[in-house]
Amino acid sequence: MELKDLTKKYEYAWEKYSKEDLEKVFGLSDRYIDFMSKCKTERECVNELVIEAEKAGYKNLNDIIKNGDKISVGDKVYVNYMGKCLAMFLIGNEPFEKGMRILGAHIDSPRLDLKQNPLYEDTDLAMMETHYYGGVKKYQWVTIPLAIHGVIVKKDGSLVEIVIGEDDKDPVVGISDLLIHLSADQMQKKLGTGIEGEDLNICVGSIPVEDKEAKNRVKLNILRLLNEKYGITEEDFVSGELEVVPAGRARHCGLDNSMVMAYGHDDRICAYTSFDAMLKLKEADKTCVTLLVDKEEVGSIGATGMQSRFFENAVAEIMDRLGQYSELKVRRALANSKMLSSDVSAAFDPNYPAVMEKKNCAYFGKGIVFCKYTGARGKSGCNDANAEFVAQIRSIMDKHEVSWQTAELGKVDQGGGGTIAYILAEYGMEVIDCGVALHNMHAPWEIASKADIYETMRGYYAFLLEA
Repeated sequence: MELKDLTKKYEYAWEKYSKEDLEKVFGLSDRYIDFMSKCKTERECVNELVIEAEKAGYKNLNDIIKNGDKISVGDKVYVNYMGKCLAMFLIGNEPFEKGMRILGAHIDSPRLDLKQNPLYEDTDLAMMETHYYGGVKKYQWVTIPLAIHGVIVKKDGSLVEIVIGEDDKDPVVGISDLLIHLSADQMQKKLGTGIEGEDLNICVGSIPVEDKEAKNRVKLNILRLLNEKYGITEEDFVSGELEVVPAGRARHCGLDNSMVMAYGHDDRICAYTSFDAMLKLKEADKTCVTLLVDKEEVGSIGATGMQSRFFENAVAEIMDRLGQYSELKVRRALANSKMLSSDVSAAFDPNYPAVMEKKNCAYFGKGIVFCKYTGARGKSGCNDANAEFVAQIRSIMDKHEVSWQTAELGKVDQGGGGTIAYILAEYGMEVIDCGVALHNMHAPWEIASKADIYETMRGYYAFLLEA
C-alpha cells in the first residue's frame, strides 16, 4: 500500500459527476422541492407518499387482512398508521426471522400548533394562540409569512382538511414583533427570552361583522368566514390538529442552484430519499422496509411515535399473512435486522465555526453523513453503533461509489441531539444514524446541498441491496 492510501480524504461529490449524473442530481431535487412545497404536515406526507406507493404496486396491509389474503415473496405492502406513520415492506426471499433491512426516518418537524381553544379578540384584532412543537428558536418565527395546515374532525366523524396561505391568492398569517424604535428593554434580553412562548400568537383578522350589537365582532367575522368555507364552528377546534408553518414553496438556493431551501428538511429530506430509494428496489433477498414515523421531535412518544408498538405489530401481521408467525420468530426478525436511522446532521457553517470541530463535522457536497453516535455531551441518550456494523457500511458505500462522510453533532460540550436509533436498537438490531447535513436546522427555512440529497438516496439504495 502506498503512503497516500493510508489517509482518508473525503472528496466533493460535485467533482465526480458527469453531465448525465448532474441531470439525475437536479431531477431528484426538483421532485423533492415539489414534495416539500406540498407536504408540510405528517398527514400530508403520508397521504402523498401512499398515492405514489400504490402507483408503484404497494398494497394496503389492512385490505389484505380484511380480505383474508396471503402475502408472498416479492409482494409490496404498506401500513398507514393513523394517517401519520407509513411503513413499506418489500418481501424478500429469505425467511423473515433472518432479519430486515430498515430505513427509518421521521416526518414531523418543528412548528407551531394551534391550541385547542385558539381564537380570541383583543383590541379589535382577531388572534389565535399557539403552542410551539419541538426545539425552536422562538424569535425566528416572528414577522414571517405563515400558513395554516391540518385537519378538523367534527362531532359526526367527518374530517375537514384545511390549508390556508399556500395558494398565491390565499392570505397568510403572522406573528408581530416589537418595532425597533420601542425595543430598548427587549434588546437587553437574551435570545431565548426575547420572544416568549405565550407571545407566539398569530394575527388572523381585523374586519368586524356589521352587527354593531354583537360582542367580539372581529372574532365573529373570522368564525363566519371559516364556517362558510369549511363548515366548522368554534367548538370544532377542540378536535382539530392545525399546524402553523412557514408559507410558500421550497426553493432552489444559491446563485449556482446547488442547494435547496425548504421548511421541514429535518427530517423529511431523509424520509423522501428513503422513499425514493425504496421505489427503485424491484426485488430483495432479505425483506426491505422504509419506516416513516411521527413525534420524533418531542421524544418519539404517543401512539404514532417510535416508542409505540405499531411497527412491531405490523411485522407480526405480515409474518402471519406469510405463514411465518410465531412470537419467537418476530423477536428474531427484529433482533437480526439492520437499520439506518435516517436523520439529518449539522453542516459546517463558516458564520459559526466555534461550535464545530473541523475534523469531525459534516460539510456540504461531501455526501451522506454517518454518525456513529449522537446524544448530548457524554453521549447521553445516544445509540453508539458497533464497529463491525460501521465497517460493513463503509464497505457497502465504497462498493457502490457513494460519497460519504462522518460527523458528530458539533463540539462535545456545545449541546447535541437524538434520533429514533436508540429505540430500534433496543430490539438488539444493528443501527447507525445517517442522513443529510443542514444549515439552519430547526429554523423555519433550512438549507441542504443537492449533491448530498442525491448521494443520500444512493446510499440508502445501496444499503437496501447489500446490508
